Formats: sequence, C-alpha cells, structure tokens
Amino acid sequence: MLSLLPFRWHLPELVLIVGLAALHRVAVHDARARRLVLIALASFLVVTIWPVGDLAASVSLTFAAMQRLVIMLVVAPLLLMSTSVDFLVKITRPRLVDPIVRRLSHPGVAIFVVTIMGTLTLAVPVVDLGARSIVARDLILLIVLFVGLVMWVPALSIMPGAKRFSPAARAGYIAGSAIVVTSLTFVWIFAPHPLYPGLQNQFALLHMSPLFDQQFAGFVAKLGCYVPMWTVAFNVFFNADDSGVSVDDSPLHWADVERQLLRLDRKRARDLRRHRPD
Repeated sequence: MLSLLPFRWHLPELVLIVGLAALHRVAVHDARARRLVLIALASFLVVTIWPVGDLAASVSLTFAAMQRLVIMLVVAPLLLMSTSVDFLVKITRPRLVDPIVRRLSHPGVAIFVVTIMGTLTLAVPVVDLGARSIVARDLILLIVLFVGLVMWVPALSIMPGAKRFSPAARAGYIAGSAIVVTSLTFVWIFAPHPLYPGLQNQFALLHMSPLFDQQFAGFVAKLGCYVPMWTVAFNVFFNADDSGVSVDDSPLHWADVERQLLRLDRKRARDLRRHRPD
C-alpha cells in the first residue's frame, strides 16, 4: 500500500519534539505530568513522521483529518495539563503576553480564533502549498498545535488570572467547540468533486478515489471530534460537585490573585503616565 510513498527523514518535526521535551523538562514537576508529556510527544511523533505525516501532507485528506484530530485533541490538552502552574505564571507574566493570554482565555475569543485559523489551514491553497513545501507543511503543523492549545485554554481553566468557569459552562464550551471546529466538514461531505488538487495518488496508495477520500475525511473528522469531546463534556458536567460552583463563587488560586495585583499595578502606572503633566 505504501510502496509509492518514499521514506523521508523528518528533521524539523524531530527538532520540534526534542524542543518540546526539553521545555517540559523545566515545566513539569511530577511523575504524572511526565507521563502526560510522554504520551503527547509520542502521539505527535506518530502523526507527523513517515508514513502518517507524508500521507497527511500530500496524499490523503482523511489522514490529514486524523493528524489534526490527534494534535488538537490529544497533544495540545496533554501539554497544557502537564505544565506546572509556576511555569505558566512565568511565561504569561510579561507585559505583552498577559493581555493576549487573558483574551484567549475567553471562550468567545478562543472559538473565534480557532475557527478562523483552523479554517485557513484547511483552505485549498494552504493545503496545496503544504503538499509542495516541507517548510509550509511544518508551519501548518505548528499552527494546528497552536489552535489546539487555544481551544483548550478556556476548557481547562489553568491560565493565571483567567476567569474560572463553572463545570456546566466548561462542558457547554467543549461540546460547542466540537460543532464549530468541524463546520468545514460539511463541504467535504457534500462537494460533488475533489477540492484539493495538491493531494494525489489516493487510489494508488490507499485504494480510494480522491472524492471518496474527501467525503470519508468529513465523516472521520466529525465522529473523531464529536465522540471524544462530547465524552469529555459529559464527564466534566456529571462529575461536578452536586452542589455546583457558580462562576462568581469559584475559588481563586494564589497565581490568580498575584496576576490581578500585577495588572492593577500596571494600570496605575499607565494612569500616572497618562495624567503626568508635560
């Protein structure tokens, strides 16, 4: 089946994985978190190197959909969950980073960014460019990973200083995200002809016509997104404390208090500069 697909060394992907591993060696403090990192990096490795990575890049939209599902639903949340709070505090503390993270922690902003950037990475010219260029392919993979991180930030409620939502709100966000991020799959399923000329050799390698590969990718993306994300949403909702915790009464952690105090200090400094006489 893969006789026409040449083996290629994926040095950029290997460098990225080594870099993430080195970064998380600093950011991870316990054995459970290290296991999560190992699972995340192993999953990323499997879907980005030969043969899955090459099939996803230049042959099959179905494999591209599976690759994105793994990166967004496995790699991204596990990397976030395994990162220590102390490390998150350090990397989000800078004056330029904090307001960006604060806005991305809002569900509406996160969904908007995920929808726009996720759709752009699946636009026909972008996919065709990734099939021709190794640099473009790796850049697309990084964007997909970023999109996955943004999508899970509001759901996990781990960013310092971000508003912490109730279990019901988080469950609703996760369930809604699954619908929004797969909206493009309707086009794949109902399009009367193949949309991605850059993806080739589907029949020679996978015994599927380009149109069937595209339609099958739509169903794979929908089911592969709905099933795990709705399972997580129901688990978050039904495993919440019976008494519930309202958004306004949700407890603050010291990292949240420290970040709010830092923002107040920065606001006072801006106000003083603004009202300082020339």
